[in-house]
Amino acid sequence: MTEQFRPVILAVAPNGARLTKADHPNLPMSPAELADTAAECLEAGASMIHLHVRDAEGRHILDADLFRAATEAVRRAVGDRMVIQATTEAVGRYTAAEQMALVRDLRPEAASMALRELVPDTAAEPGAASFYAWCARERIMVQHILYDDADAVRLKHLHATGVIPDDMRSVLFVLGRYRADQQSTPADLIPFLAAKDPAWDWMMCAFGRQEHDCAVAAALLGGDSRIGFENNRTARNGGTAAGNAGQIAELAATLRGFGRRTAKVEDWRPAA
Repeated sequence: MTEQFRPVILAVAPNGARLTKADHPNLPMSPAELADTAAECLEAGASMIHLHVRDAEGRHILDADLFRAATEAVRRAVGDRMVIQATTEAVGRYTAAEQMALVRDLRPEAASMALRELVPDTAAEPGAASFYAWCARERIMVQHILYDDADAVRLKHLHATGVIPDDMRSVLFVLGRYRADQQSTPADLIPFLAAKDPAWDWMMCAFGRQEHDCAVAAALLGGDSRIGFENNRTARNGGTAAGNAGQIAELAATLRGFGRRTAKVEDWRPAA
């Protein structure tokens, strides 16, 4: 029997770049904690984990060896049942060259890359074009992080001019990032959807306590969702969420009520 709707990809973003256990005692930071979180979120309905790693002082770092240690721990916990996506987020610490160097050294299965960080201006386009072409040859799943509709318009231009391969069309819409209170609403999706290319595969993440509602809206509009402690630590009942897996489980249950199934990795991972 053919499914009525395509399954919804859920990614967990369990820790982010700036948070510590002072923000939530169950924030996973070590490879072992990330592995445990991955296993719990897989069981709850996620098929991707978005990884940030930390140095010995708990600070965000782009270090290939630390990423390898975290990736190996997660892979031992979940096997091949999740896509492991490495972040290249600059957090004001890293240049575009350093971000690209991480990806070249690490060669992750997937990586998220902020368009405005990697291609900040026209002068950066030749170097970016070489890097994106390398990612395509290495079959790295690139997800372009877009912070507003202007980023979406720019990505379409970079596709049209060949700076970014036209088939590299996975995007993440970030809702609420530049609001003073960092609180998103489902309506924040509208400018992105108006500006996007119809061929893009899109996912969203949402800052603040309406993360769940934004994710449901995205699913009903044909998108996927990345949720977790990186952007929100409030449960649907208004209290503090116990853990990342509980947030995934709540969203999966709501989506089932709308007749949507959460995707398993075999539903969407490209063939080797």
